[in-house]
Amino acid sequence: MIRARLAIAIVVLFLVAGVGAGASYIWFTSAVTSPGPLQSPAVVIVAPGEGLSAIAQSLATTGVVERAWLFELEARRTSQTRALKPGEYQFEAGVSVAETLKKIVERDVVVHFVTVPEGVVSSEISRILNAEDSLTGEVPPAIEDGALLPETYSYEWGDTRADLIERMRAARTEALQQLWDARAPDLPLSSPEEALVLASIVEKETGVDAERRRVAAVFINRLRRGMRLQSDPTVIYGLEPESGKLGRPLSRADLAHATPYNTYVIDGLPPSPICHPGREAIAAVLNPLESQELYFVADGSGGHAFARTLREHNQNVANWRRFQRAQRNSNAD
Repeated sequence: MIRARLAIAIVVLFLVAGVGAGASYIWFTSAVTSPGPLQSPAVVIVAPGEGLSAIAQSLATTGVVERAWLFELEARRTSQTRALKPGEYQFEAGVSVAETLKKIVERDVVVHFVTVPEGVVSSEISRILNAEDSLTGEVPPAIEDGALLPETYSYEWGDTRADLIERMRAARTEALQQLWDARAPDLPLSSPEEALVLASIVEKETGVDAERRRVAAVFINRLRRGMRLQSDPTVIYGLEPESGKLGRPLSRADLAHATPYNTYVIDGLPPSPICHPGREAIAAVLNPLESQELYFVADGSGGHAFARTLREHNQNVANWRRFQRAQRNSNAD
């Protein structure tokens, strides 16, 4: 009888333990899959080399998870303690422990974007990249103008400025070669580098997409005839190569000032690009519009008036000057 009672007691104890374990498992499963305490999106940085406990504590401190030990236990239960990856993570409101763990294991990190506009010089690119707080390291010194391709680039927290510069350099090399290979025949350009120089001038001359191939055609026509390019932006660059900006209208003395870039003074192309031209400007130079035009001047609308003869051009210049006078008088009033 005593043995029978003892056996029954042991069975009851096992049943109670089993029920308790089952209840605990159900509670734990609910705790890691239910919406978490986060009230609004939050960003957490997982640094390289950071261990499970430190990651769990950061998540708890930020409010992503309610209890650090829940995250730790779920990572251990699923054998993913060594699968956690560094990076910048954004968590949405109500994210569960299981979803949080999954995001870090799959390295679903925040992706940043930085845009480098066409036509800027290297000092401006340095300023843009230095303003990106998620990048690390210094911008490499002495980046030659024209070496990088202006575009929108993606990057992640912890990427270096130097690596991003190298990506821009590689993108420019690839784009220039592709466009050079697809160039129109019989251009007065002997190399991809010459095309890049002319593209930088076209980039600075017009910001109107529809005009690029027409402006490029004018310069191509002038090169074919041995005429000087007479491009104002080359004068400005020769005077202020660091910024590419003069801050005042060009004077007659500026146009006559001899620099290696002043195409009112030198024949042919300047020795190097005057900015970082974009893909479309390079494409325009290598496949210019078919035309006989040799001149253009601003028309007051943001675009340009084009001409085949000097007489037509002089009339367009007179129209432009009348527009400028009218603008000055309007501003004075």
